[in-house]
Amino acid sequence: MADVFEKLVKDGGPIGQHMDRAHGYFAFPKLEGELGPRMQFRGKEMIVWSLNNYLGLVNNPEVRKVDAEAAAKYGMGNPMGARMMSGNTGMHEGLEKVISRFVKREDTMLLNFGYQGIMSCIDALVNRRDVIVYDAEAHACIVDGVRLHMGHRYAFKHNDIEDCEKQLQRATEFAAKQGGGILVITEGVFGMDGEQGILKEIVALKKQYEFRILIDDAHGFGYMGPTGAGADEAQGCQEGIDLYFSTFVKSMGSIGAFISGPKAVLKYLRYNTRSQIFAKSLPLVIVEGMLKRMEMVTTMPELRSKLWHNVALLQNGLRQRGFDIGNTNSPVTPIFMKGDVPEATQMVMDLREHYHIFCSIVVYPVIPKGDIIYRLIPTAAHSVEDIEITLDAFEATKKKLDAGEYKAADIPDMAEKTLTLSHALIP
Repeated sequence: MADVFEKLVKDGGPIGQHMDRAHGYFAFPKLEGELGPRMQFRGKEMIVWSLNNYLGLVNNPEVRKVDAEAAAKYGMGNPMGARMMSGNTGMHEGLEKVISRFVKREDTMLLNFGYQGIMSCIDALVNRRDVIVYDAEAHACIVDGVRLHMGHRYAFKHNDIEDCEKQLQRATEFAAKQGGGILVITEGVFGMDGEQGILKEIVALKKQYEFRILIDDAHGFGYMGPTGAGADEAQGCQEGIDLYFSTFVKSMGSIGAFISGPKAVLKYLRYNTRSQIFAKSLPLVIVEGMLKRMEMVTTMPELRSKLWHNVALLQNGLRQRGFDIGNTNSPVTPIFMKGDVPEATQMVMDLREHYHIFCSIVVYPVIPKGDIIYRLIPTAAHSVEDIEITLDAFEATKKKLDAGEYKAADIPDMAEKTLTLSHALIP
């Protein structure tokens, strides 16, 4: 019989196999200092493009003041217990009402975390007779939620309305035999390629097929649309989206999540969403801080204006320099390049060590071999200078990449020497 831990040391997994050389630099890097566009990394100031801080609220003085006062007033433990048992407060219910008005839904339920929250909501919404139809490139939290489903599920090609309809046809036939229903799941804004989900096109299919729609708008809530209510507002199809989910992590600079929709459905979810029934209530320090954030988002449109101004400067600048940023129609800015892991590794190091640019990179096995994706997240807090320096840096390193100057043999071991995971796992 094998030791359960033994295989963990022999096979670190698709990404973990690189941990000995990557930890602390390419993976699990430590950014230090005040959160914002400029932070410290290994003793050097970096222009940071890896924070989901769209509206720049993370370090807003008004937000920090309310957060600090709430922490002093409540501490992190208040309230204790799950909301169903002992953790419900008028402030929780008040925040739910504020969010409901903002996203134009009848009711809202707060969730402690986005990842576990949407997984648990999907689990509660469907039974083994129901069918799920979902975008093939949906976030991992949706994929894991779908995995919990004991019935049939069909994935449609990313943002492909023809394939979506094809899968709906299959789902309709199967659901009719089983006596179940259909739940379609997609995203408001896809966090990797920056494309908005084809919400309006999917809603239009309701004229031909019977189904409900759940969208994950973690990357759209707070700034998309005329009032910032989300991608469905931006596309003019709020009434057709049955359930709206988002987090407080991307635009709000906080933690937690919510789901909004019809009162009858939310009533059911409150009593059947396992991640909430069996988990401690969202701390009041977070709830009070979110009330302040919602006030600012609804009364300060200049936050959204600044964000979109910076988005235009960055994305137009990249296009003018010949970069491929795909079909993004959101602040999420992918830069598509050709090269394998060694070239990507060298380019990341060059950007950080010589140009002081810190951004996220995606390579194989997350995407196909030979492709490199850099992902930049412009925020309202970035300056014009930040953008200009970054554009020049990418132009210079792209020339080196195309000229073949980045070599695998030149990659030094940048990992922290304190990493001893293999020794910790096996006594």
